[in-house]
Amino acid sequence: MKAVVLGAAGGIGQPLSLLLKANPAVTELALYDIVNAPGVAVDLSHIATPAKVEGYLPPDDGLEKALTGANVIVIPAGIPRKPGINAGIVRDLAKAIATTAPKAFVLVISNPVNSTVPIVVEVFKKKGVFDPKRIFGVTTLDVVRASTFVSEILGDRSLSLSVSVPVVGGHSGVTIVPLLSQSSHPLPSSLDASTIDGLINRIQFGGDEVVKAKDGAGSATLSMAYAGAEFAGKVIRAIKGEKGIIAPTFVNLASDKTGGDALKKELGTELEYFSAPVELGINGVAKINGLGKINSAEKALVQAALPELAINIEKGVAFVEASKL
Repeated sequence: MKAVVLGAAGGIGQPLSLLLKANPAVTELALYDIVNAPGVAVDLSHIATPAKVEGYLPPDDGLEKALTGANVIVIPAGIPRKPGINAGIVRDLAKAIATTAPKAFVLVISNPVNSTVPIVVEVFKKKGVFDPKRIFGVTTLDVVRASTFVSEILGDRSLSLSVSVPVVGGHSGVTIVPLLSQSSHPLPSSLDASTIDGLINRIQFGGDEVVKAKDGAGSATLSMAYAGAEFAGKVIRAIKGEKGIIAPTFVNLASDKTGGDALKKELGTELEYFSAPVELGINGVAKINGLGKINSAEKALVQAALPELAINIEKGVAFVEASKL
């Protein structure tokens, strides 16, 4: 099981690489960045887990060497809150993946995910290697935050490992829709509307909380690395044959035509992408599930997310159409 981290020397990339090195299912770990990747790799190579670690830089076809034989590729590369720059970075990495490892499972962390996932898809389409089942936008941090914040409201942080709250839609601001009515640990009926609204807002804009706490000098890196490793671990378990793994992730709805068409009908939209509960399998997306029973307030949140999602998706598609590949 070869895992690759593109952007491995960055604020997300280093802790993500550490967590993947600690995953016993990973036997080979390739780290790529424009600087420092070999040093990160040597550092991690001293950890007593099965994965052999190699670091690569751009010279001497480093990116191609890192990608060769890859099973799972995680992309945290980019600059915090610089969408235009990140679009170009993700496009260029997608070109390399499409050429060297088109059958790998691609997990996109680089923001804005609502646009960067369509960028990867459009590049793969232009290269003639697009398989919608193998490209994922990592929205797991929204799920992690929702579980953590709900456990805080319940007054027991130890519950955070067992609380499960589905989060659908997209991966920024109002496109993030936590389905609190489906929480594995229901919120107290005594909670007033303003408390629930505050919880939803905190889940949607939790990233701003981190930026403010870091005095604008950084964004969510450690929690994002944890979330990325969690999702990567689920993908690895699924492609190794484990059944019944379901996780929200931002995918192209063509990855499961039956489930995707049903979800579009449920949403009343023709959007090609949405973060929904996805059952993972040996080929990637096995099934896209619907939203299930949601309340009227959640229905309103979903409808509010759709116009913003449409704009984000179109930006990603237009960026590749305007690019010279």
